[in-house]
Amino acid sequence: MDLWSYERQQWAAGYETVCGCDEAGAGPLAGPVYAAAVILPREADIPGLNDSKKLTAKRREALYDVLTSRAAAWCVASVSAEEIDETDILSARMRAMQLAIDGLAVKPDLALIDGNRDRGRSAAITAPHVTIVGGDGCSASIAAASILAKVSRDRYVSTVLEERYPQYQFARHKGYGTKLHYAMLDAYGPCPEHRRSFLKKWEAGRE
Repeated sequence: MDLWSYERQQWAAGYETVCGCDEAGAGPLAGPVYAAAVILPREADIPGLNDSKKLTAKRREALYDVLTSRAAAWCVASVSAEEIDETDILSARMRAMQLAIDGLAVKPDLALIDGNRDRGRSAAITAPHVTIVGGDGCSASIAAASILAKVSRDRYVSTVLEERYPQYQFARHKGYGTKLHYAMLDAYGPCPEHRRSFLKKWEAGRE
């Protein structure tokens, strides 16, 4: 599929500056949820650009450097595990994406949002936007945002959380609910970076 078709549509409709926005880390048991917003130069040739989930970690890392050096504007934002528990994961995702859009050095006329949701109970995308199901596989700027969000989150979990809480081996599972992560939870219990609202089933099984 042509990765620029959605952007071209919006440019033709009169939106001069279009950003893509995506999030990473909605599913893990621990750590923040991250989002990125990216404005790419029009029809920039970026070999290998694709949905972050279809790329190896090594390829994502390489593309991260290309994208951050070539983007017209980009911003990464995050919402903490504590805030996820205080609200809900959908609201946290929406808040992270809006924070990323707000943080762009260039104000976009329109944001392309991955997925079909633009609001949670306590947060919403307030910038002018359209939602695109599977956007990270069919929009260049959303694909770029998916890579920046994923790499930024993985780096944070693998360095900051790994150093702060080495017993959980965050660098190996990135906070996701793997067998190893559950074994570490059984051994040490949750830390302040765990999303308690995601651990209800685990906690019920220990009672």
